[in-house]
Amino acid sequence: MHVLIAEHHQPLRFTLHDFLRSRGHQVTCAADGITALHLAATREYDAVVFNAALPGIGGHQACERLRSAGRTQLPLILTAASHQLCDVLQGFKLGADDYLTGRFDPAELLARLEAIARRMATPRARVLEVHDLSYDLDTLSVKRADQVINLNPTSLHLLELLMRKSPTVVSRKEMLDSVWGGAAPNSDSLRSNVHLLRRGVDRPFFTPLIHTLHGVGYQLACRQG
Repeated sequence: MHVLIAEHHQPLRFTLHDFLRSRGHQVTCAADGITALHLAATREYDAVVFNAALPGIGGHQACERLRSAGRTQLPLILTAASHQLCDVLQGFKLGADDYLTGRFDPAELLARLEAIARRMATPRARVLEVHDLSYDLDTLSVKRADQVINLNPTSLHLLELLMRKSPTVVSRKEMLDSVWGGAAPNSDSLRSNVHLLRRGVDRPFFTPLIHTLHGVGYQLACRQG
């Protein structure tokens, strides 16, 4: 599951990001409402979590705008420090599917995300294929030309993102946000992990699939012919 976490409180944002990632989910983070709304409106997620008190555009308003724009099937969860019933009811009225108040446990958020995603999300392709490369999202099996490729968890996240976007060029920022929540361990992390991914996916084969667009990002596509 790919989840967008819109949370302005940095410690909580990092906690949720790390918890969901440790459970095998892909996480993108945003610290303000304007960024979060743009991401939710222009990219594909299995669910979005908005803090009601986001700076710029609050979570309630973000839910309302997404629903008005036709994103009726995107699962939305609101979180808030307030326990006021009127705020909770307003959140549901504006399009939220669930509402968490106070100091909630990350495990509870995950349980609610999974329950909503099962009920509402449009089924997505479980096997991604580009040229002779395939990635089974259920078994985490990667094959190229029927040869099994062993990849680490970070490489799998990068591969899923590149294959879902193929043949679109994926910017460095989007990759950093998707895999590390914008907070990579060091400045060279993306380049190093793309190198590892390329070593598994491309090096043993005649036709390269992973291409670098310097200053822009990366593309996974077959350019042969």
